[in-house]
Amino acid sequence: MPKGSVYGLPLQEVLKVDSLQGSTVLSGASGLLRMVSRLNVMEVPDILPWVKPHELLLTTGFPLLHADSVQPVQTGRGGPVRGETDHMAQLVAEFHERGVCALAVKSGRYLLDIPATALEASDRLGFPVLSLPADVAFDDVLADVFAALLDHQAETLAIAHDLQRSLETVLFAGGGLAEVTDEVARLLDVAVLITAPDGQVQATGGDEARRSALTALPVFDATGRLRTEELAVGILHQQGPGSGELAVVPVHGGGLNHGYIVAHSVTGQLSEIGVHALERVATVVALLITRQQAVAAVESKYRGDFLRDALTGRAGEPQQVAAHFATLGWDIDRPLVVAVAELEPDNDTGSGLHTTLPVRSYQDRLAAAWQQVVRSRDSKAPVVGFSQEIITLIPVSGTAAEVEATVAGIVTEVARDRAAGRRSFSVGVSRVVPDPATAPEALTTAYQQARKSVAIGRRIHGPGSVTHFGGLGVHRLLSLVPDPAELRSFAEEVLGKLAGDEPEALDLRMTLQALLDNSLNVAETARSLHFHYNTLRYRIRKLERMLGPFIGDPTLRLDITLALQVVEMRGL
Repeated sequence: MPKGSVYGLPLQEVLKVDSLQGSTVLSGASGLLRMVSRLNVMEVPDILPWVKPHELLLTTGFPLLHADSVQPVQTGRGGPVRGETDHMAQLVAEFHERGVCALAVKSGRYLLDIPATALEASDRLGFPVLSLPADVAFDDVLADVFAALLDHQAETLAIAHDLQRSLETVLFAGGGLAEVTDEVARLLDVAVLITAPDGQVQATGGDEARRSALTALPVFDATGRLRTEELAVGILHQQGPGSGELAVVPVHGGGLNHGYIVAHSVTGQLSEIGVHALERVATVVALLITRQQAVAAVESKYRGDFLRDALTGRAGEPQQVAAHFATLGWDIDRPLVVAVAELEPDNDTGSGLHTTLPVRSYQDRLAAAWQQVVRSRDSKAPVVGFSQEIITLIPVSGTAAEVEATVAGIVTEVARDRAAGRRSFSVGVSRVVPDPATAPEALTTAYQQARKSVAIGRRIHGPGSVTHFGGLGVHRLLSLVPDPAELRSFAEEVLGKLAGDEPEALDLRMTLQALLDNSLNVAETARSLHFHYNTLRYRIRKLERMLGPFIGDPTLRLDITLALQVVEMRGL
């Protein structure tokens, strides 16, 4: 269960102080990680109104004999009382409900045994019940535990102070998120990562074993994204052997959520030291992210302006263009395709935590996703987000099928994570530009091909399509007709009733298309449609009555073929 930051020590650490040596955990051992931040002594039976959260409650057992909730069964003359009732179990449940850390009973003098029902309730709730040595003095316990708490708080503040100073040095030296996570991991002896608001990991720190233990936790989805929508801020005890503790702290700056810092300790020793230190780190990280965003915004505009000029033929002479690409860290001296990605309009808002984001945020997130995926494959491939589109120059090689597979792999990775609230998008891809470094003007043509592909692909295949210019075929010509009404009119004149959406029209259109695909081979068409030969002959006669003698008229067949392609196009 998640819990917030509490200044204190885990109960298992408190039990190590000198005065508590020899104490026994009678039940509720699963709660030994409960935090102790104060102590109290139970001197009266009606203690419940006075207990506080994270309190270690000490008692001789005598008040329990006179509590309304406990009725002893028998009293030994001059000896201790042996109680076996359900009432103390209810008292244990009440302590647990009020957040008390544990109940420590001095054994032997007044209460010989804790009732079995109370111990069962303690185990069930994970509420520790302790047996203290008979000779322990409560004032010694109070002094020892308070001293341990003060030492621990001083240690916490010292670690947080040292960590902040160390990170300020990293920051002033020009370090980034990677250096910050490495320093935090070193000083806190943990695995640590920094995520974006949607849970995408931005930087990690710690040795390989610790990082592996962190990423193996169920708080990550299949893509490696932290499930931020399911996590609470503070300390989370992870289930399973060796899972340890997870500390989650948000990074806020300028009224915005910049993400989260997450630290993981397999030994489960983070407690408030980790949270308090990470809260200090979050301030430094927010400053670093804000600085990076400002610098990135300027660099992005500069890069975007140049790439726009290059794609529209206004960037200068070929040698100047190639040299400028190189100074920006982009390599265009290899075969490339231009890919244009556009968000789907209107109400296709996807699903997930951020489904009510403004359009600008969707665009920014889509651009960031393309940059992350492409740069993980090739750090020198240009990726720039404009106001309405994301443009990527993707290095490719091999056959047309291999080019399509490369693009498909990138698009799949970008589209895989829907939790960021991104809307679906369509992609248009140009033909391969074999030598853009010596002929950058070819990029202009490729850019126009990609833009045309994304527009036509959305018409043909609908939202979320990936369309290659080389596969457009006759749709390239149809797209040149500026008036959709003219295309609709042509299809209706050629196909007549077959242009409609009635079941019979759809069925006959399927038969007609199959016949054309099989070059009018009746036997082959019947086999592909699983029709009897005579059934198909009957349908052909019916189609010729509706459309004319297309079997023997090649011009009419061309008109019908074009009309069928028009009907397939969407948005007309």
